[in-house]
This record gives sequence, structure tokens and C-alpha cells, in this order.
Amino acid sequence: MSEKTVFMGSPEFAASILAALGNHYDVRGVVTQPDKLAGRGKKLTPPPVKTLAERMGYPVIQPEKMKDPGVFEQLLAWNPDFIVVAAFGRILRQNVLDLPRLGCINVHASYLPRWRGAAPVQAAIIHGDTFTGVSIMKMDTGVDTGPILIRERVKIESADDAASLTSRLATVGASLLIQALDGYINGNLLPVPQDENGATYAPMINKEDGLLDFSQPAEMLERKIRAYSEWPGAYLRLGEEALKVRRAKVAPGSGVPGQRETCNGYPCIHTSDGKLVLLEVKPAGKNWMNAADYLRGSRAWNPN
Repeated sequence: MSEKTVFMGSPEFAASILAALGNHYDVRGVVTQPDKLAGRGKKLTPPPVKTLAERMGYPVIQPEKMKDPGVFEQLLAWNPDFIVVAAFGRILRQNVLDLPRLGCINVHASYLPRWRGAAPVQAAIIHGDTFTGVSIMKMDTGVDTGPILIRERVKIESADDAASLTSRLATVGASLLIQALDGYINGNLLPVPQDENGATYAPMINKEDGLLDFSQPAEMLERKIRAYSEWPGAYLRLGEEALKVRRAKVAPGSGVPGQRETCNGYPCIHTSDGKLVLLEVKPAGKNWMNAADYLRGSRAWNPN
């Protein structure tokens, strides 16, 4: 298509959307977040969208804030007919929303109006939803409150973690975006206001959110481990040290929440409802390992 667009996004999910957009529309420029220190070596690492954009030959800017000097002027120079936003992590002011003649279109990783906000994938897993989805909407000044062009459900599998579910949502979102844009530009698809009665909000995740609270049921903690597998990671405290957990399962049992035991050779912990059996863990300063191997060599576990 001849319509010009600007893309805004940062993580791997957004890179999948940009790849599809570039195959169908004239991408004049990309806005993404600044490079960040990552990994044990704290190496300055570009966001996946920047890496892809440079490979595809698109101009890239990386403002700290959208109101930084020169950002709006660059958007004006690119003169987009519409702007596509996916997992950008920045609020767009009214002057940006009003800039393109067709508005700003957002690709959101939930079945709106459920799970508006910064962490919809994690929220859907933690709360035991059986499905989530992707919604393509026209943006307004609210947080994921704009009218919807099209949305599609995606089933949440029992073994899904944030990475596996996000990957499937990205594939669906890339295809759904092109379908929505084609219909919207041709006038065959009109935005429909969201039903506020079903609205829920998924706030930004903090590092402290990964701490496992054993006053909660084991089923919720197991979902939390899957939801936080990429970041911030789920963990529990053993004295002064943190033990990270990447995989666990639920077992029946009753006891004092937080009480540690051994279950068939694996470390397990009582919760408010059932036991949480740890399957894969990472002690401080070590690599991920089978939790049974950890238990055999651990002096910190000390079952009560």
C-alpha cells in the first residue's frame, strides 16, 4: 500500500509486528526505547525493534521521553498517514495522537477490555484465564481505552509461560494488524467503543513482585512462576539468599504456609492451599538446575 507509517515499539513482540508492517506499508521511521545495559556483563544492548529496523533500513530514533526536543519535529518530517504502536512503553500526548490523518493504531496483547495496561500477558496467566488475545484499536488519551477495530482470542495452554504465550500472540497480532489496517483504510472496518463493564487493568511489574508469598494458594504461585519466567523471575528467600524458581508443580497437602519439606526427592513448600513442588531452580551465583540435584547439595534448605 502507498500509505506512509511510523512504527513505535521495543521488545521482541513489537519486532514481529514491525516485520509484518514493513511487508505491506511504507515505513518512514521507527521510534524505540534507548539501548539498555543487559546480561551479567552489563553490555549496552539495543531493543529488538532497533536491531530489526536497522536491518530493514528504516531510520530510528530512541528518545528517553516523547516530549524530548526534536522528537515531534521528526514525526512531522516523516509525515505519516498513520502511526502503529506495539509494546512501546511510552504515553503518547495529544499532539502525537492528532498528527497522522488516520490516527494512531495500537496492537495490544489482550482481549480488550480485559487486561489493559503494561503487563497483560502476565496478568492473564497469573489469574488463570483460559484465553487471552490480541486487540487492534485506535488510540485515545486513555490507557488502552480506545475503540477496537478487530480482536482475536488466543487459548492459554496449561504449560504456557510469558515467553511462549507472547510468541503466539505476536504471530496472531502481526496478521491481525494487516487485516485491520486494510479494512480501516478502505473504510470497511470502523472502530467500536469498548465495553467498560468488562475492563480490568494489568499494572507494570516491579522486581519485587517476583517474591513468592506462601500465604497464597499453590496454584496461583505456580502460575506466577510461569508468568514471571522472563522477568522479573519468581524467587523465595532462604535466609539472606534468594532461590529463583523457573518451573514448579502443585501437589495436595496441608500445613503451615511457608513450611519446607521434601516431596519424592524434590523441595516443596506448604502454601495456604496445597504444596508447591519446585522442579527447576537457580541458587545465587549458580546456573539453573534440576531442583532434586539442588536439594541433594543444599545446606540452605533444611526442611522443618
